[in-house]
Amino acid sequence: MIPQTFREVITLADGREISIETGKLAKQAHGSVVVQMGNAMLLCTVVSNYDAADVDFLPLTVDYREKFAAAGRYPGGFFKREARPSDDEVLTMRLVDRCLRPLFPKDYHSETQVMIQLMSHDDEVMPDALAGLAASAAIQLSDIPFETPISEVRVARVNGELVINPSRAQLSEADIDMMVGASADSVMMVEGEMEEISEEEMAEAIKFAHEAIKEQCEAQVKLAEAFGKKETREYEPEVENEELEKKVYDASYDKCFAIAKAGSSKQERGLAFSEVKEEVKALFSEEELDEFGGLISKYFGKAQKEAVRNLTLEEGLRLDGRKTTDIRPIWCEVDYLPSTHGSSIFTRGETQALATVTLGTSREANVIDLPTFQGEETFYLHYNFPPFSTGEARPIRGTSRREVGHGNLAQRALKKMVPDDCPYTVRVVSEVLESNGSSSMATVCAGTMALMDAGIQLKKPVSGIAMGLISDGERYAVLSDILGDEDHLGDMDFKVTGTADGITACQMDIKIKGLSYEILVKALKQAREGRLHILGKLNDTIAEPNADVKAHAPKIITTTIPADLIGAFIGPGGKNIQELQKTTETTIVITEDEATEKGIVEILGTNQEGIDKVLARIDAMTFKPEVGSVYEVKVIKMLDFGAVVEYMEAPGNEVLLHVSELAWERTENPSDVLKLGDVIDVKYFGIDPRTKKEKVSRKAILPKPEGYKERPPRDNNRGRDNRGSRDNNRGRDNNRRDNRRDDRKPREDRNNDND
Repeated sequence: MIPQTFREVITLADGREISIETGKLAKQAHGSVVVQMGNAMLLCTVVSNYDAADVDFLPLTVDYREKFAAAGRYPGGFFKREARPSDDEVLTMRLVDRCLRPLFPKDYHSETQVMIQLMSHDDEVMPDALAGLAASAAIQLSDIPFETPISEVRVARVNGELVINPSRAQLSEADIDMMVGASADSVMMVEGEMEEISEEEMAEAIKFAHEAIKEQCEAQVKLAEAFGKKETREYEPEVENEELEKKVYDASYDKCFAIAKAGSSKQERGLAFSEVKEEVKALFSEEELDEFGGLISKYFGKAQKEAVRNLTLEEGLRLDGRKTTDIRPIWCEVDYLPSTHGSSIFTRGETQALATVTLGTSREANVIDLPTFQGEETFYLHYNFPPFSTGEARPIRGTSRREVGHGNLAQRALKKMVPDDCPYTVRVVSEVLESNGSSSMATVCAGTMALMDAGIQLKKPVSGIAMGLISDGERYAVLSDILGDEDHLGDMDFKVTGTADGITACQMDIKIKGLSYEILVKALKQAREGRLHILGKLNDTIAEPNADVKAHAPKIITTTIPADLIGAFIGPGGKNIQELQKTTETTIVITEDEATEKGIVEILGTNQEGIDKVLARIDAMTFKPEVGSVYEVKVIKMLDFGAVVEYMEAPGNEVLLHVSELAWERTENPSDVLKLGDVIDVKYFGIDPRTKKEKVSRKAILPKPEGYKERPPRDNNRGRDNRGSRDNNRGRDNNRRDNRRDDRKPREDRNNDND
């Protein structure tokens, strides 16, 4: 018996529909839904333990996976099953997590797991845009405490028109690609890439997305009501002690305010705050510390946060002594590492990134093999955040989600500035060596300079800045170039990258409700001022890309050959191309373009002479002499009836020079005129209609001897009668020959006669 199901349908402006259904699948989960758009179907489940974990934070895990079976495909690799998540899956997890996490109660510490799985794929639907909707809808059907429904949509601008949840084909033509997460009341998260748009255009796209999200939140409420809204579970809240809180506040607030106002470094400030905390703890007995130690630390952090925020709101000052619009001191350097193809250092305050660039062929492209998309990236960026960058010692267990997310943001910021005709596969790696605020934006700046140092002809340099916001509901302050502490205690963290002409990428996490678009635009414009200031520092270090790659870096030349010559160029078992690579010290990559029926040849090498030799070999293979032209050739083989000659401008391209074309005089022996190794001129006549082979002539460019007479043309009718039949009176009796044939018997018949 199929259980009862409940369903809500959301209709987009263009008529496409998104459905949310529950009641059929995964009923032991605390909440489960199937979200469908076209043939794409996502199953989302949520489970939260009833017992609180022994931690002082929310242990939330958001997991998003795309099943290969959803697209009717097998997983790649040796083991035919899904394993670790791809970078794209990790990025989707981060997008959903950033919207969900702030809406759980701050004192809710139960292990919570949200699992989203793509069960059926549709080429016209990008499922990551549905993941936030699925997660929130599943939570709404559970008894888990959660403030309000949210959703996420992708907004793109295609041919000047804003579109919600576009297809991948539409997205390829868009100049805005943003994911926006929000509740019905407030925008909470924005992330995306753009083609140098203005701050007003960005705000307009966010508004457009928010309107669509409001409808999706309403649909979740209706579904929960139809299903039967569960009572929110009771859980053990954190113990509060107002008397203790006041005692800690009174003992620490003024001291924290004074430390914040001193404008000290991160290390000095940290030590000073620690001393105040120890002084506060000294006010309590050992028994009180054992019983209330956790609360004392919590209340001290609360007082410290309030002191820092009030310093900014009241006096316009910040932890390191800057005003709200000030940018920390910057110094930069390029060509720091002698053996890399490009390198740079970007240091802003206590944040430092060392970027390197490596150049390669299409063979080094980053292969993307997902159930929903297959392709290659010829520009990609990797971001590494080692623990020493923050003065910590901790184990490294693979690439973190944070590293994936920050690297992706920097990649999106830079990739549209790499020229479309760049022949290289380009890999940028950012090593964060110090971190105190926005190492991802330092990566963008370092990446720009490293690319220019490597000789990549960027369309325009890109810089990035991290901005913050502090607001108490009435007053607010927008902070340029935020510190790590300001990121933690502020109400908004948004990172903006761009050129002098517009925004190329952004990432925002908004922690306060009801942020007005006026404040958002003001913050974006302040970010532009800071971004241009940083861009000036980059230009002072390297004003334009180097004209060429470094001497030790590989040069790459791309050319084409006819598709039917690919096999000959490669040779049997790769013999020809391997020998050519060895002798020229180059790397040669050939890919066939079926659309143009040509082979695309990439030649990579540090030695220009070697590259030229490969090009010469290709020219020789593709050499086509023109009828009527004269060419210099070399005799490479002598024959009884002529000589084999090789075009000097196309070594390996040979043709027969017949003995009759050596000279005007009759030549009996070719060696009377030529010898091996001679270099002569010949005229090319194209295909000889008689022999069906290419014809060249030496005598055609020689003057005729005095008194020379042409030999009369052969009489092709010689031996034929007037009717065109062959004269039978040539010493053969055809009738007799025919009779002889008739007299012949098969071999077996003759054997029978002998018997």
